[in-house]
Amino acid sequence: MVSLNTDLLSDLSCYLFNALFLSVFLCACYKSPWRLIKSNSRLQHLCFGASVALILLWSIKADISSGISIHLIGMTAMSLVLGWDLAIVCASISLALVTLASGSSWSSFAANGVITILLPVTVTYITAAIVDRKLPKNFFIYLFVCGFFCAGLCAMLIGLSVSLTLWVNDIHPWVTIQREIMTIIVLTIFPEGLLNGVFLSAIMAFYPDWIRS
Repeated sequence: MVSLNTDLLSDLSCYLFNALFLSVFLCACYKSPWRLIKSNSRLQHLCFGASVALILLWSIKADISSGISIHLIGMTAMSLVLGWDLAIVCASISLALVTLASGSSWSSFAANGVITILLPVTVTYITAAIVDRKLPKNFFIYLFVCGFFCAGLCAMLIGLSVSLTLWVNDIHPWVTIQREIMTIIVLTIFPEGLLNGVFLSAIMAFYPDWIRS
């Protein structure tokens, strides 16, 4: 998937991204089961391990153009394991540490938070709710729909969101976006789905009680 690494966002875009990200982040902090975390060492280890895994995953990236980098995201599996609230909190901490370590622009932090954290967490939450209500309770249905398919869908939506953000803010012309980013979107759908699907299948097979969704 692609993410932003630019300080060229307009003031209006920065304001909107900051307001949305801060609002949802505070809501996630409020909803998170802090008492359970305090008393449950396994959940503490899960949160810590997931945060470290995201830091490592997001640190392996390639810059494909000015203001654009590509890396896998892994948020679908994290959302299914930790739940939407803890996934947002832990991923936000990971994003802050990656931004600090890589020297990326803090002006795009909230934009990346909305696009690479809030968007996939929301899509995963909705997909899991639909599967739970509409489809049979089956291991493979949950794995392929919530894991593989949903992760690929998230990769596509993230790429489109980054493309629209770059275009609306006049950072790149649409021709450049089509040539560089649209191709990347197609190439990242399957790897993103495979990564989340493999991780989720291992968790479901050996540690099914780890999954909160």
